[in-house]
Order: sequence, then C-alpha cells, then structure tokens
Amino acid sequence: MLKAVPRGAAVVACNTCRHTADSRDDADGVRGGARLVAALRAARGSDPRYDGVEVQEMACLFACSDHCTIHLRAPGKVSYILGRFTPDEDAARAILDYAVHYAASEHGRVPFADWPQGVKGHFITRSPPEGYVAE
Repeated sequence: MLKAVPRGAAVVACNTCRHTADSRDDADGVRGGARLVAALRAARGSDPRYDGVEVQEMACLFACSDHCTIHLRAPGKVSYILGRFTPDEDAARAILDYAVHYAASEHGRVPFADWPQGVKGHFITRSPPEGYVAE
C-alpha cells in the first residue's frame, strides 16, 4: 500500500481531487487533481529555483471538501495540507514558491511576509513531525 519516494521537501498532490467544489472533472473529463499535478510538474521543470522540492502524487488525501489539495512535507518539519486551488500554472507556481521558503526554513514555519498571495487562505491543517508537537 505504501510506495517509497525520495525523502526531502515535497509537494504531494492528490491526483484524484475534484476540479471544483461542484464538479469532479473539467470539460475534457480530467480530474482537477490530475491537472494540478501536471501544472506542478510543468512549473517545477521550467524553473531551477524549484529543484529542491519534489513533486509527488497519490490518490486521495481525504480532503474531499477542499478540492485540489496538496500536502507539503519534509523530514523533521511541520507539514501542511492546503486546498481549494484552481488547477493551473498560477496555483502551481504559488505552491512551489511557498515550498521553496518552506524547504529553506528550519522547522517548516515560513514568515507570513514570505507567503505568496496564491497560498493565502488555502491552508487547511498543519501536522507536527513524528516525535514533536509545535509550540
């Protein structure tokens, strides 16, 4: 049931997420999560600033009421679930821009002044790394 992936900072995107709150698929019959994964991979491949952040995918993050969700994680850091994204290049770049700051942070906390506009209002949860709780 589990598949090994590279350790390190990663954006794990739900590839089965709804396209919008009201629609599972887009006009071409493609899920929003699949579109978001494609946008994240295209953005990552087009800018070397994103090289330190992996883009990974999995089916269902169980955040179905918050379509187009991602899990931002790294060993020893607080992780975050974000959602309600439009599965496009702008969202992908905002996610990856935030992920670059996250990867550079000591514990996963990024100062609000460094948050791209495109991630504000998209945070759903945060989780402490194993063996810790956040202060």
